[in-house]
Amino acid sequence: MAIDIRPPQEDELRAAMEAAESAFGSTVDDADWERERKALPAARSLAAYDAGQPVGLAGAYEFELTIPGGQLPCAGVTWVGVLQSHRRRGILRDFMRRQLEDVRNWGEPLAALWASESSIYGRFGYGLAVPALTMKADRGRFTLRDDRGSAGSVRLVTRDEAYELFRPVHERVRATRAGMISRSEHWWKEHRLPDPESWRRGASQKFYAVVEVDGEVEGYAMYRVKSEWEDGMPRGQVRVVESFTVSSAAERELWRFLFSIDLTVTVQAYYLDPASSLFLNVRDPRALGLRLTDSLWLRLVDVEASLRARSYGVAEPVVLEVGDKLCPWNAGRYRVGEGAGRTDDDADLSLDVADLASVYLGGFDVHELVHAGRVTELREGGAERASLLFRTPLPPFCPEEF
Repeated sequence: MAIDIRPPQEDELRAAMEAAESAFGSTVDDADWERERKALPAARSLAAYDAGQPVGLAGAYEFELTIPGGQLPCAGVTWVGVLQSHRRRGILRDFMRRQLEDVRNWGEPLAALWASESSIYGRFGYGLAVPALTMKADRGRFTLRDDRGSAGSVRLVTRDEAYELFRPVHERVRATRAGMISRSEHWWKEHRLPDPESWRRGASQKFYAVVEVDGEVEGYAMYRVKSEWEDGMPRGQVRVVESFTVSSAAERELWRFLFSIDLTVTVQAYYLDPASSLFLNVRDPRALGLRLTDSLWLRLVDVEASLRARSYGVAEPVVLEVGDKLCPWNAGRYRVGEGAGRTDDDADLSLDVADLASVYLGGFDVHELVHAGRVTELREGGAERASLLFRTPLPPFCPEEF
């Protein structure tokens, strides 16, 4: 019997979520359901049914994504899962094709996701747009360079206080950092600040800390402590869930605090800002244990609208020949720079839509993609002009999975 793919009814959504979560060996409890049903309407979901039973789901949150020079509506692709019994039957491909058509009809030029398996989504036109750093640092080797002593103070606050104090800092950072997503009141209160036991993975409750410089809140961190002992000696871990600062002084003070927590030997951050000055501001950068990985994958659903909305560096315009097998409405030539949009001019560079996504937020330089064989330079100088146009002062950053 053919698989039926359609938006679930409101009273069908939880069962479809449970099918998707089963693909990850987990379940949807009542708290999960109450949180997710407010963030993911049935109308923004696609479910797969076999003889009336749900066997998979693909959903899309509604976000604003910061891009160079502004922000755009973005579908936050999520809850993608197919039961193990129904793999290799084309369900995922049908999900992706149908979902991209829906996103286009919703008027959202971009789609983005975090990949459970990084090998999956490139074939659907998603490109690695935001490289990320993880940190597993040796606390005992932490010393700031040229340390002149504290220039601020850090204090712990309650979750309710965190809601009021964290949001302005986050918005100041988000306004200027490509790759960051908007956070509604629901997102803050139900997705970022909560601390259910199932999220702790053996660690402590979540702590909320703010850093103040000259009496003003200029940064914050959410973290947990994982207690460990070995032969009577403490071997605990500080697990940084999220940290943001709006000044270099605040960043130094926040990390000074996180590396001073007693009974711990490592400080871990799963999503460290690649623009963080920490690497340059410690005496022993190797002891930070930094590792490069992928985070946000981006899909240009409407190439022309995406290129028109973005700001560019100073260089003569360049023409891109863009290929897009899954979304044929995107295929064609585009002028990038002043007067961005479709054009009949001869192309300077040729690339796939997934590789355009890799440069769109400034995560990769065009020269890197040419060197990797992902972009073809058709006319001399095209790569250099494109590199100058797409370059951003700071790399993109996405600090949260969804």
